[in-house]
Amino acid sequence: MASGDDGRFELRFHQDGLLLRPLSAAELSDGTLRYLLWVAALLTPRPPELLVLNEPETSLHPDLLPALAALIATAAARTQVAVVTHARPLVLGLQAVHDDLTVLELEKEDGATWLVGQSLLDRPSWHWPKR
Repeated sequence: MASGDDGRFELRFHQDGLLLRPLSAAELSDGTLRYLLWVAALLTPRPPELLVLNEPETSLHPDLLPALAALIATAAARTQVAVVTHARPLVLGLQAVHDDLTVLELEKEDGATWLVGQSLLDRPSWHWPKR
């Protein structure tokens, strides 16, 4: 962290072996900035009662999805987390690090969205958790 000559607050990132100088936030990719924001949100010391993550994989490099899954699992130990994703690797990563995971898969057929494995007369395959 540093104060710029114009009095504004700025961040600089250091990484061994990357460059000879620190990087400013403006030099980082959208995916890197988005991942850093997910780290801050998921590791907050005072999480909300419910976190809903809508497509957290957006703009992230696929190699980061296992690390994101681990961050989500860490947050889920302290709060309820719901994740909406199109990324199968993220789902697999979550299944690998979180043993109490409920996966609801949707598919679209003839313009209608259906819960996979459930017919019109079935009860939902999930239940709201007890508090």
